Amino acid sequence: MARVPAVPAVLAVLLDRIRRASGSVRKATPHTLPALELAARPRPWAGALGMTAVVLVGAWLGLLIVGNVKAPVGPMNTTMTLRPSLTGGTKINVSPLGALTLDSHVAPVRLDVNVDQLDPLRSQALVDHPERLSGLQDEVARDVEHGTLDLAVRSGIAVVSGATALGLAVYRRPRRALIAGGLALALLAASGATAYATWNPKSVLEPKFSGLLSSAPSLVGNARSIVTEFDVYQKELARLVTNVTKLYDVTSTLPAYDPDPTTIRVLHVSDIHLNPASWKIIASLVKQYDVNVIVDSGDTMDHGTAAENGFLDPIAGLGVPYVWVRGNHDSTLTQRYLAHMKNVHVLDDGRAQSVAGLRFAGIGDPQYTPDRSTVPGGDAAEVLAGDRLASALRDQRAAGTPVDVAIAHEPSAARETDGAVPLVLCGHLHHAGTEMLPYGTRLRMEGSTGGSGLRAVEHKYPAPIEASILYFDRDSRRLQAWDEIKLGGLGLTTAEVSRHLPEENQP
Repeated sequence: MARVPAVPAVLAVLLDRIRRASGSVRKATPHTLPALELAARPRPWAGALGMTAVVLVGAWLGLLIVGNVKAPVGPMNTTMTLRPSLTGGTKINVSPLGALTLDSHVAPVRLDVNVDQLDPLRSQALVDHPERLSGLQDEVARDVEHGTLDLAVRSGIAVVSGATALGLAVYRRPRRALIAGGLALALLAASGATAYATWNPKSVLEPKFSGLLSSAPSLVGNARSIVTEFDVYQKELARLVTNVTKLYDVTSTLPAYDPDPTTIRVLHVSDIHLNPASWKIIASLVKQYDVNVIVDSGDTMDHGTAAENGFLDPIAGLGVPYVWVRGNHDSTLTQRYLAHMKNVHVLDDGRAQSVAGLRFAGIGDPQYTPDRSTVPGGDAAEVLAGDRLASALRDQRAAGTPVDVAIAHEPSAARETDGAVPLVLCGHLHHAGTEMLPYGTRLRMEGSTGGSGLRAVEHKYPAPIEASILYFDRDSRRLQAWDEIKLGGLGLTTAEVSRHLPEENQP
């Protein structure tokens, strides 16, 4: 009888279990499926995208706040920083002179080196003991190596700290925050490996300098030094440091460009289009670079009328020979006016002349299209003119007087000289460019030295003023190097000089 009261309790337990079982069954019935459909589905791509954003933004903030290193490089105090970049490379800021850009590597990070100031004691030591310059390249190499190592360590700490802190603020979970920091470190390591794999020590052979135009040649160096002395990266870096030291040391005047006396310097201009400011720029370049001869590949005028001829008078005061070919905006009136001007050499129909140690030949543009109402003859006329020029070049070579530089206005005509001359110059398209033609001729196209003239106001941004300095070896009469010079267009005060070397002249 003592066990009877326990029966209701057992039944109650059994009933409770049945109810639970039935409840679970009811949750599994079709009537409950719509409720399950209302639950949020997981979206892994959204989570991955969010984590990627946290890693990138956090790493960038970390580099921005703490990812820089103060490092002495020779006599200079510098600040080295890694910055996110789509193209990579190295940018050396030489304030207040401008910046030097090198295509040193291809990676999603750029190395910024800011030259803060010269250390007075170390600079004075170099001045007092010039013999120490011979060991400067080793000192600079060691300084850069130590600075880069410190920068790598600090950048790693910066990206991990930045990504972890941002991950903790966003997710509020330590585990996710640590994952973000680890991914940021992996991203930095992969970027470093890519930079190492694509490292190009020869990038210093073709620097791009932006800033004060008058200081650019001194910082870049002359063509002979580029070809014969810039053979290893340490020497390049040491030379750069030495030149920067000299630039800072001079307070009243910037150092003058010291041209190599064995080099022939040619100033290539084109498409001036009646811009009177061009003559002052050309005169400045002639003086700054000690130019031997100017080559104008046409479109000096806009309509080629007799009323415009007075615009050409400043050519007589430039002080160096002026070699000219007719463009499609230049008339035969323009050509005859220039032909009677002292020190001007008008080339047409493949006629060749020796000027300043080089032999030039050129042909005028067969089309005269001073306004848009005139229908041009098209590429067929240009190709025919190019064929005539190429035939004249081959005749010159057969006669034992080979031409060093051919000149045409339109690129279509210039391309027809392929194989008949080492270098052909042209213009017409208002932007600079260089092309190696299939049979070995180098085509060098100049931009508009007049900033497209009045056409500069037709576009959203003003067209730049472009010219080039070409360096030729006096013995072989072959192109050693060239400087592309680009000035800001109307209302802009920027200057950029970039050095380029032919492949055969690179160490």
